[in-house]
Amino acid sequence: MVREISAGGVVIRNQKGVWWMAAIELPAAADAPVPGATKRVARAKPKPVLALPKGLVDPGEKPLETALREVREETGVTATPICKLADIKYVYVRTWAGGERVFKIVSFYLLHYESGQIDDIAPAMRIEVARARWVPLEDAPKLLAYKGEKEVARRALEYVKAHAALEVST
Repeated sequence: MVREISAGGVVIRNQKGVWWMAAIELPAAADAPVPGATKRVARAKPKPVLALPKGLVDPGEKPLETALREVREETGVTATPICKLADIKYVYVRTWAGGERVFKIVSFYLLHYESGQIDDIAPAMRIEVARARWVPLEDAPKLLAYKGEKEVARRALEYVKAHAALEVST
């Protein structure tokens, strides 16, 4: 089984007493014909798939460096590290490369927003990110699409609630 090591970030910021988190919307799948149909069928617009910014650790790169780079590339914002939140592990099947099974580990870090404009990303990045946006951290566990990322968002929320001094520094 192939192994992949990735890293990503939960970027938070406090505005007027409300904690916000940077999330990305994945590009919608291309409209495909309904199996068995002889012509295209109109479909409702798919619900956006929200995820955390993350990506593969490059050779010679540390996971935290990857998380900061991926956050910058996929959201347009720069952040500073607060702490490591979790490693999530899962297996997926590639839809390319002959359908190989992949064991993946993703290290997630809690990061504090420093600068930049959300969704100010390079045009080439639009292949991976339809748009980046701020979502209320309180709602993130419900809004994120993937189970492991929902848990990471819950941990970020617990951390923020347990560390009131964070609000002073924002």
